[in-house]
Amino acid sequence: MPTITAPKTDVVFRTAKPKKKPYLIADGDGLCLQISPDGVKRWLFRYRFDGKERKISLKNNLYPSMSAKLARAGAEQFREMIARGEDPGRVRKVAKAQERIAATEARMMQKAQVTTFKLVADEWIERHMASRADVTKKNARLRLERHVYPWIGERPIAEITAAELLTMVERIAKEGKLDSAHRLLRRCGQVFRYAVVTQRAVRDVASDLKGAIAPAVAGHRAAIIDPKEFGILLRDLDTYQGWISTQYALRLLPLVFTRPGELRLAEWTEFDFERNVWDIPVGRMKMKNPHTVPLSRQVLVLLEELQRYTGEGRFLFPSPRQKEKPISNMAMLSGLRRLGYGTEEVSAHGFRASARTLLAERLEVNPAYIEAQLAHKVADSLGTAYNRTQFLDARKDMMQTWADYLDTLKAGASSYTR
Repeated sequence: MPTITAPKTDVVFRTAKPKKKPYLIADGDGLCLQISPDGVKRWLFRYRFDGKERKISLKNNLYPSMSAKLARAGAEQFREMIARGEDPGRVRKVAKAQERIAATEARMMQKAQVTTFKLVADEWIERHMASRADVTKKNARLRLERHVYPWIGERPIAEITAAELLTMVERIAKEGKLDSAHRLLRRCGQVFRYAVVTQRAVRDVASDLKGAIAPAVAGHRAAIIDPKEFGILLRDLDTYQGWISTQYALRLLPLVFTRPGELRLAEWTEFDFERNVWDIPVGRMKMKNPHTVPLSRQVLVLLEELQRYTGEGRFLFPSPRQKEKPISNMAMLSGLRRLGYGTEEVSAHGFRASARTLLAERLEVNPAYIEAQLAHKVADSLGTAYNRTQFLDARKDMMQTWADYLDTLKAGASSYTR
């Protein structure tokens, strides 16, 4: 415990001269005036707590701005804290920390008056998707504009609650779009975390909704059957910037609408460019029958381009890591996801459903030709099972008409004349 000395008169403090090293003038019961070599005089309080000697400066502690009388009153407050079992130094640190937190929150709230969720989300897209294709950024923004901005876009981001987010994503989930609901919730979480690190929000409230909506359940393979939306998809596929094999696989798949596995394993030796057909061997067909795919002019153009990249190898679509192997069975699906399409919107296998629907409903093609091209095992009127040349001439016509139709959709036309 500091030595108890009698309080000094004011003249002692006023006339104290600086020395080469700082020194203390004790006023009594822990209160001291520190004299620095530069002549600055400060009030300090020395005390013992938990068996250790400590010291703390008084607020506004410069002498003579703080007189001896005021300093003694401040020291008495410290003694009262110690008597209550409180460490004055610890109390001050906690208070300062609370002040910093309050000041930070106040600054964030002030920023939030003009910092809306939309502003931060748009900024996040530009910064974190800078290296992505323009269409990917466009699709990310489009989904926010459709499903998020109408409800919380103009809200100050620091004021948005978990309850608001839940109401928003439940609206999507109730439409049966569980995957979209989860994807948008994750995207909102990314935006909130970005707001936190840029000091425009206190926390990520999306994290409070973990487990709040039902998990997405795998169902039918999603497909786009609206001509206008399918045209948008075709234009998006042309913008894909990934591995060259995946680029061409995604552009060819809508034109040939085979099963994705049949296309990704395609080998150059299977293509007959004199007859303009692709003969898929029996071992790769689901129905265990060989299959012939007529090649439209558009497909031949793409294959000619692709040959410049992969024509010297075995596979049309070699893996980027091992040229002697084809791309993975997830490559095309991953490409669609990179373009921003969710699992409930489109799948690689879904191009078959798109072709079947649009060929029948929009182009009024004979269903028997469509089923034959899809390599479905449907017996004819005589009970004869499907064979690779069934309706081949009619299917050649159909595949060219289909490719021409896709060109019109890609160009944004609303109608098509055969």
